[in-house]
Amino acid sequence: MKLDPVALAVAFAVALAIFLVFFLVVVSYNGVVALRQRAEKAWANIEVTLKQRHDMLPNLVNAVRDVMGFEQAVLEEVTRQRARWSPEDAPPAQAAASDGTSAAVRTLVATVEAYPELRSQGNVLELQGEIERLESMIADRRELYNDSVYRFNTAIAQVPGALFAPVFGWRPREFFEAAPEEREKPDVSLRS
Repeated sequence: MKLDPVALAVAFAVALAIFLVFFLVVVSYNGVVALRQRAEKAWANIEVTLKQRHDMLPNLVNAVRDVMGFEQAVLEEVTRQRARWSPEDAPPAQAAASDGTSAAVRTLVATVEAYPELRSQGNVLELQGEIERLESMIADRRELYNDSVYRFNTAIAQVPGALFAPVFGWRPREFFEAAPEEREKPDVSLRS
């Protein structure tokens, strides 16, 4: 039995094409899965920091409540914004709650700065410093999350990811962004 060289070449070409398509699918799939995992990890890191801030805010509010009795509206706003956050919410809702809380905290910090008797209390300064550190961490982690989401969304929007996205159920993730009304500079004046 003699092998036909043309048939052998066709069989080899078909096998090579099948292998290349399989290789492309595996490499694309693994790349997108890695990007999705990075975005999920980045989101988990944001949630950890939001939870830390969420747990720390009552301590700061309690530490300044007695001295700032007539600035009750500032304290109530921090408490109200803190209550909006829920770890079960989707990223856009958590972003809105986080931005509202950050604005309320900035107002509280600015108000605390106006009270020398508060600034002289070690626990208030320590809590204020810790919350400012957490705010900075949230901003950094938010940037990392948005970069991870950008990379994931780009990977599933470009070929070959766009071809495989419907097959594997990949959908674009939402960025952690501020709501339009929260993009405005907050009023931190102490005068009515």
